[in-house]
Amino acid sequence: MKYVIGILIIALLVAHQDYWNWSDKTLVFGFVPMGLFYHCCISLAAGVLWFFVVTFAWPKSFSQMDAAISGEPKTDLKSEAGARR
Repeated sequence: MKYVIGILIIALLVAHQDYWNWSDKTLVFGFVPMGLFYHCCISLAAGVLWFFVVTFAWPKSFSQMDAAISGEPKTDLKSEAGARR
């Protein structure tokens, strides 16, 4: 999954370079310039992609480092979440 997310990040970086929209005078919804609409869509896609990164590719060592800094004992987050239910 990490490789898929990496490829999507690279694709988003390439798509962000939208030199083809600078001269497009088309209005989306009658008042939004095409370049601005394109950047709104790229921003929404980046937000969704960041959600997937945090959900599926976030290193577990960061959670353990956070627990060590706060002085809490190391716990398995999945088993702790299951114990609360």
